Amino acid sequence: MKDILFDDFQNSVSELMLRHKSILDITSKMQEANARIQRAFAKAVTQCGCISIEANKDNLYLSPDHIKGTLCKECRDTLEKEIGNYLFYLMGFMNSTDINCYDVLIKEIQHINLLNKFNIG
Repeated sequence: MKDILFDDFQNSVSELMLRHKSILDITSKMQEANARIQRAFAKAVTQCGCISIEANKDNLYLSPDHIKGTLCKECRDTLEKEIGNYLFYLMGFMNSTDINCYDVLIKEIQHINLLNKFNIG
């Protein structure tokens, strides 16, 4: 069932991607979308203040969670929208390069399971 969801999303993107058929257009849109995710996250910290980042040299690798607080509804909605936009262009990139999203996910799960906690990405 989950593979159908991935394939359906990837196929829908293929049908909808009319303006950005060039791989250069797609990759530049991916970069733009990634920047928007980072900006939305930074605004959640600096403008809204619903979350904060607490990290220093001493706990950088010992503490797995540097985010304190919880995203408010507005910041969560903005981040979800921007992540969705990024996923759209990622699927467009995958379509242009004939890569199946579900196959990539399965391979990554196998890779993570093989390396377990030693995966340093």
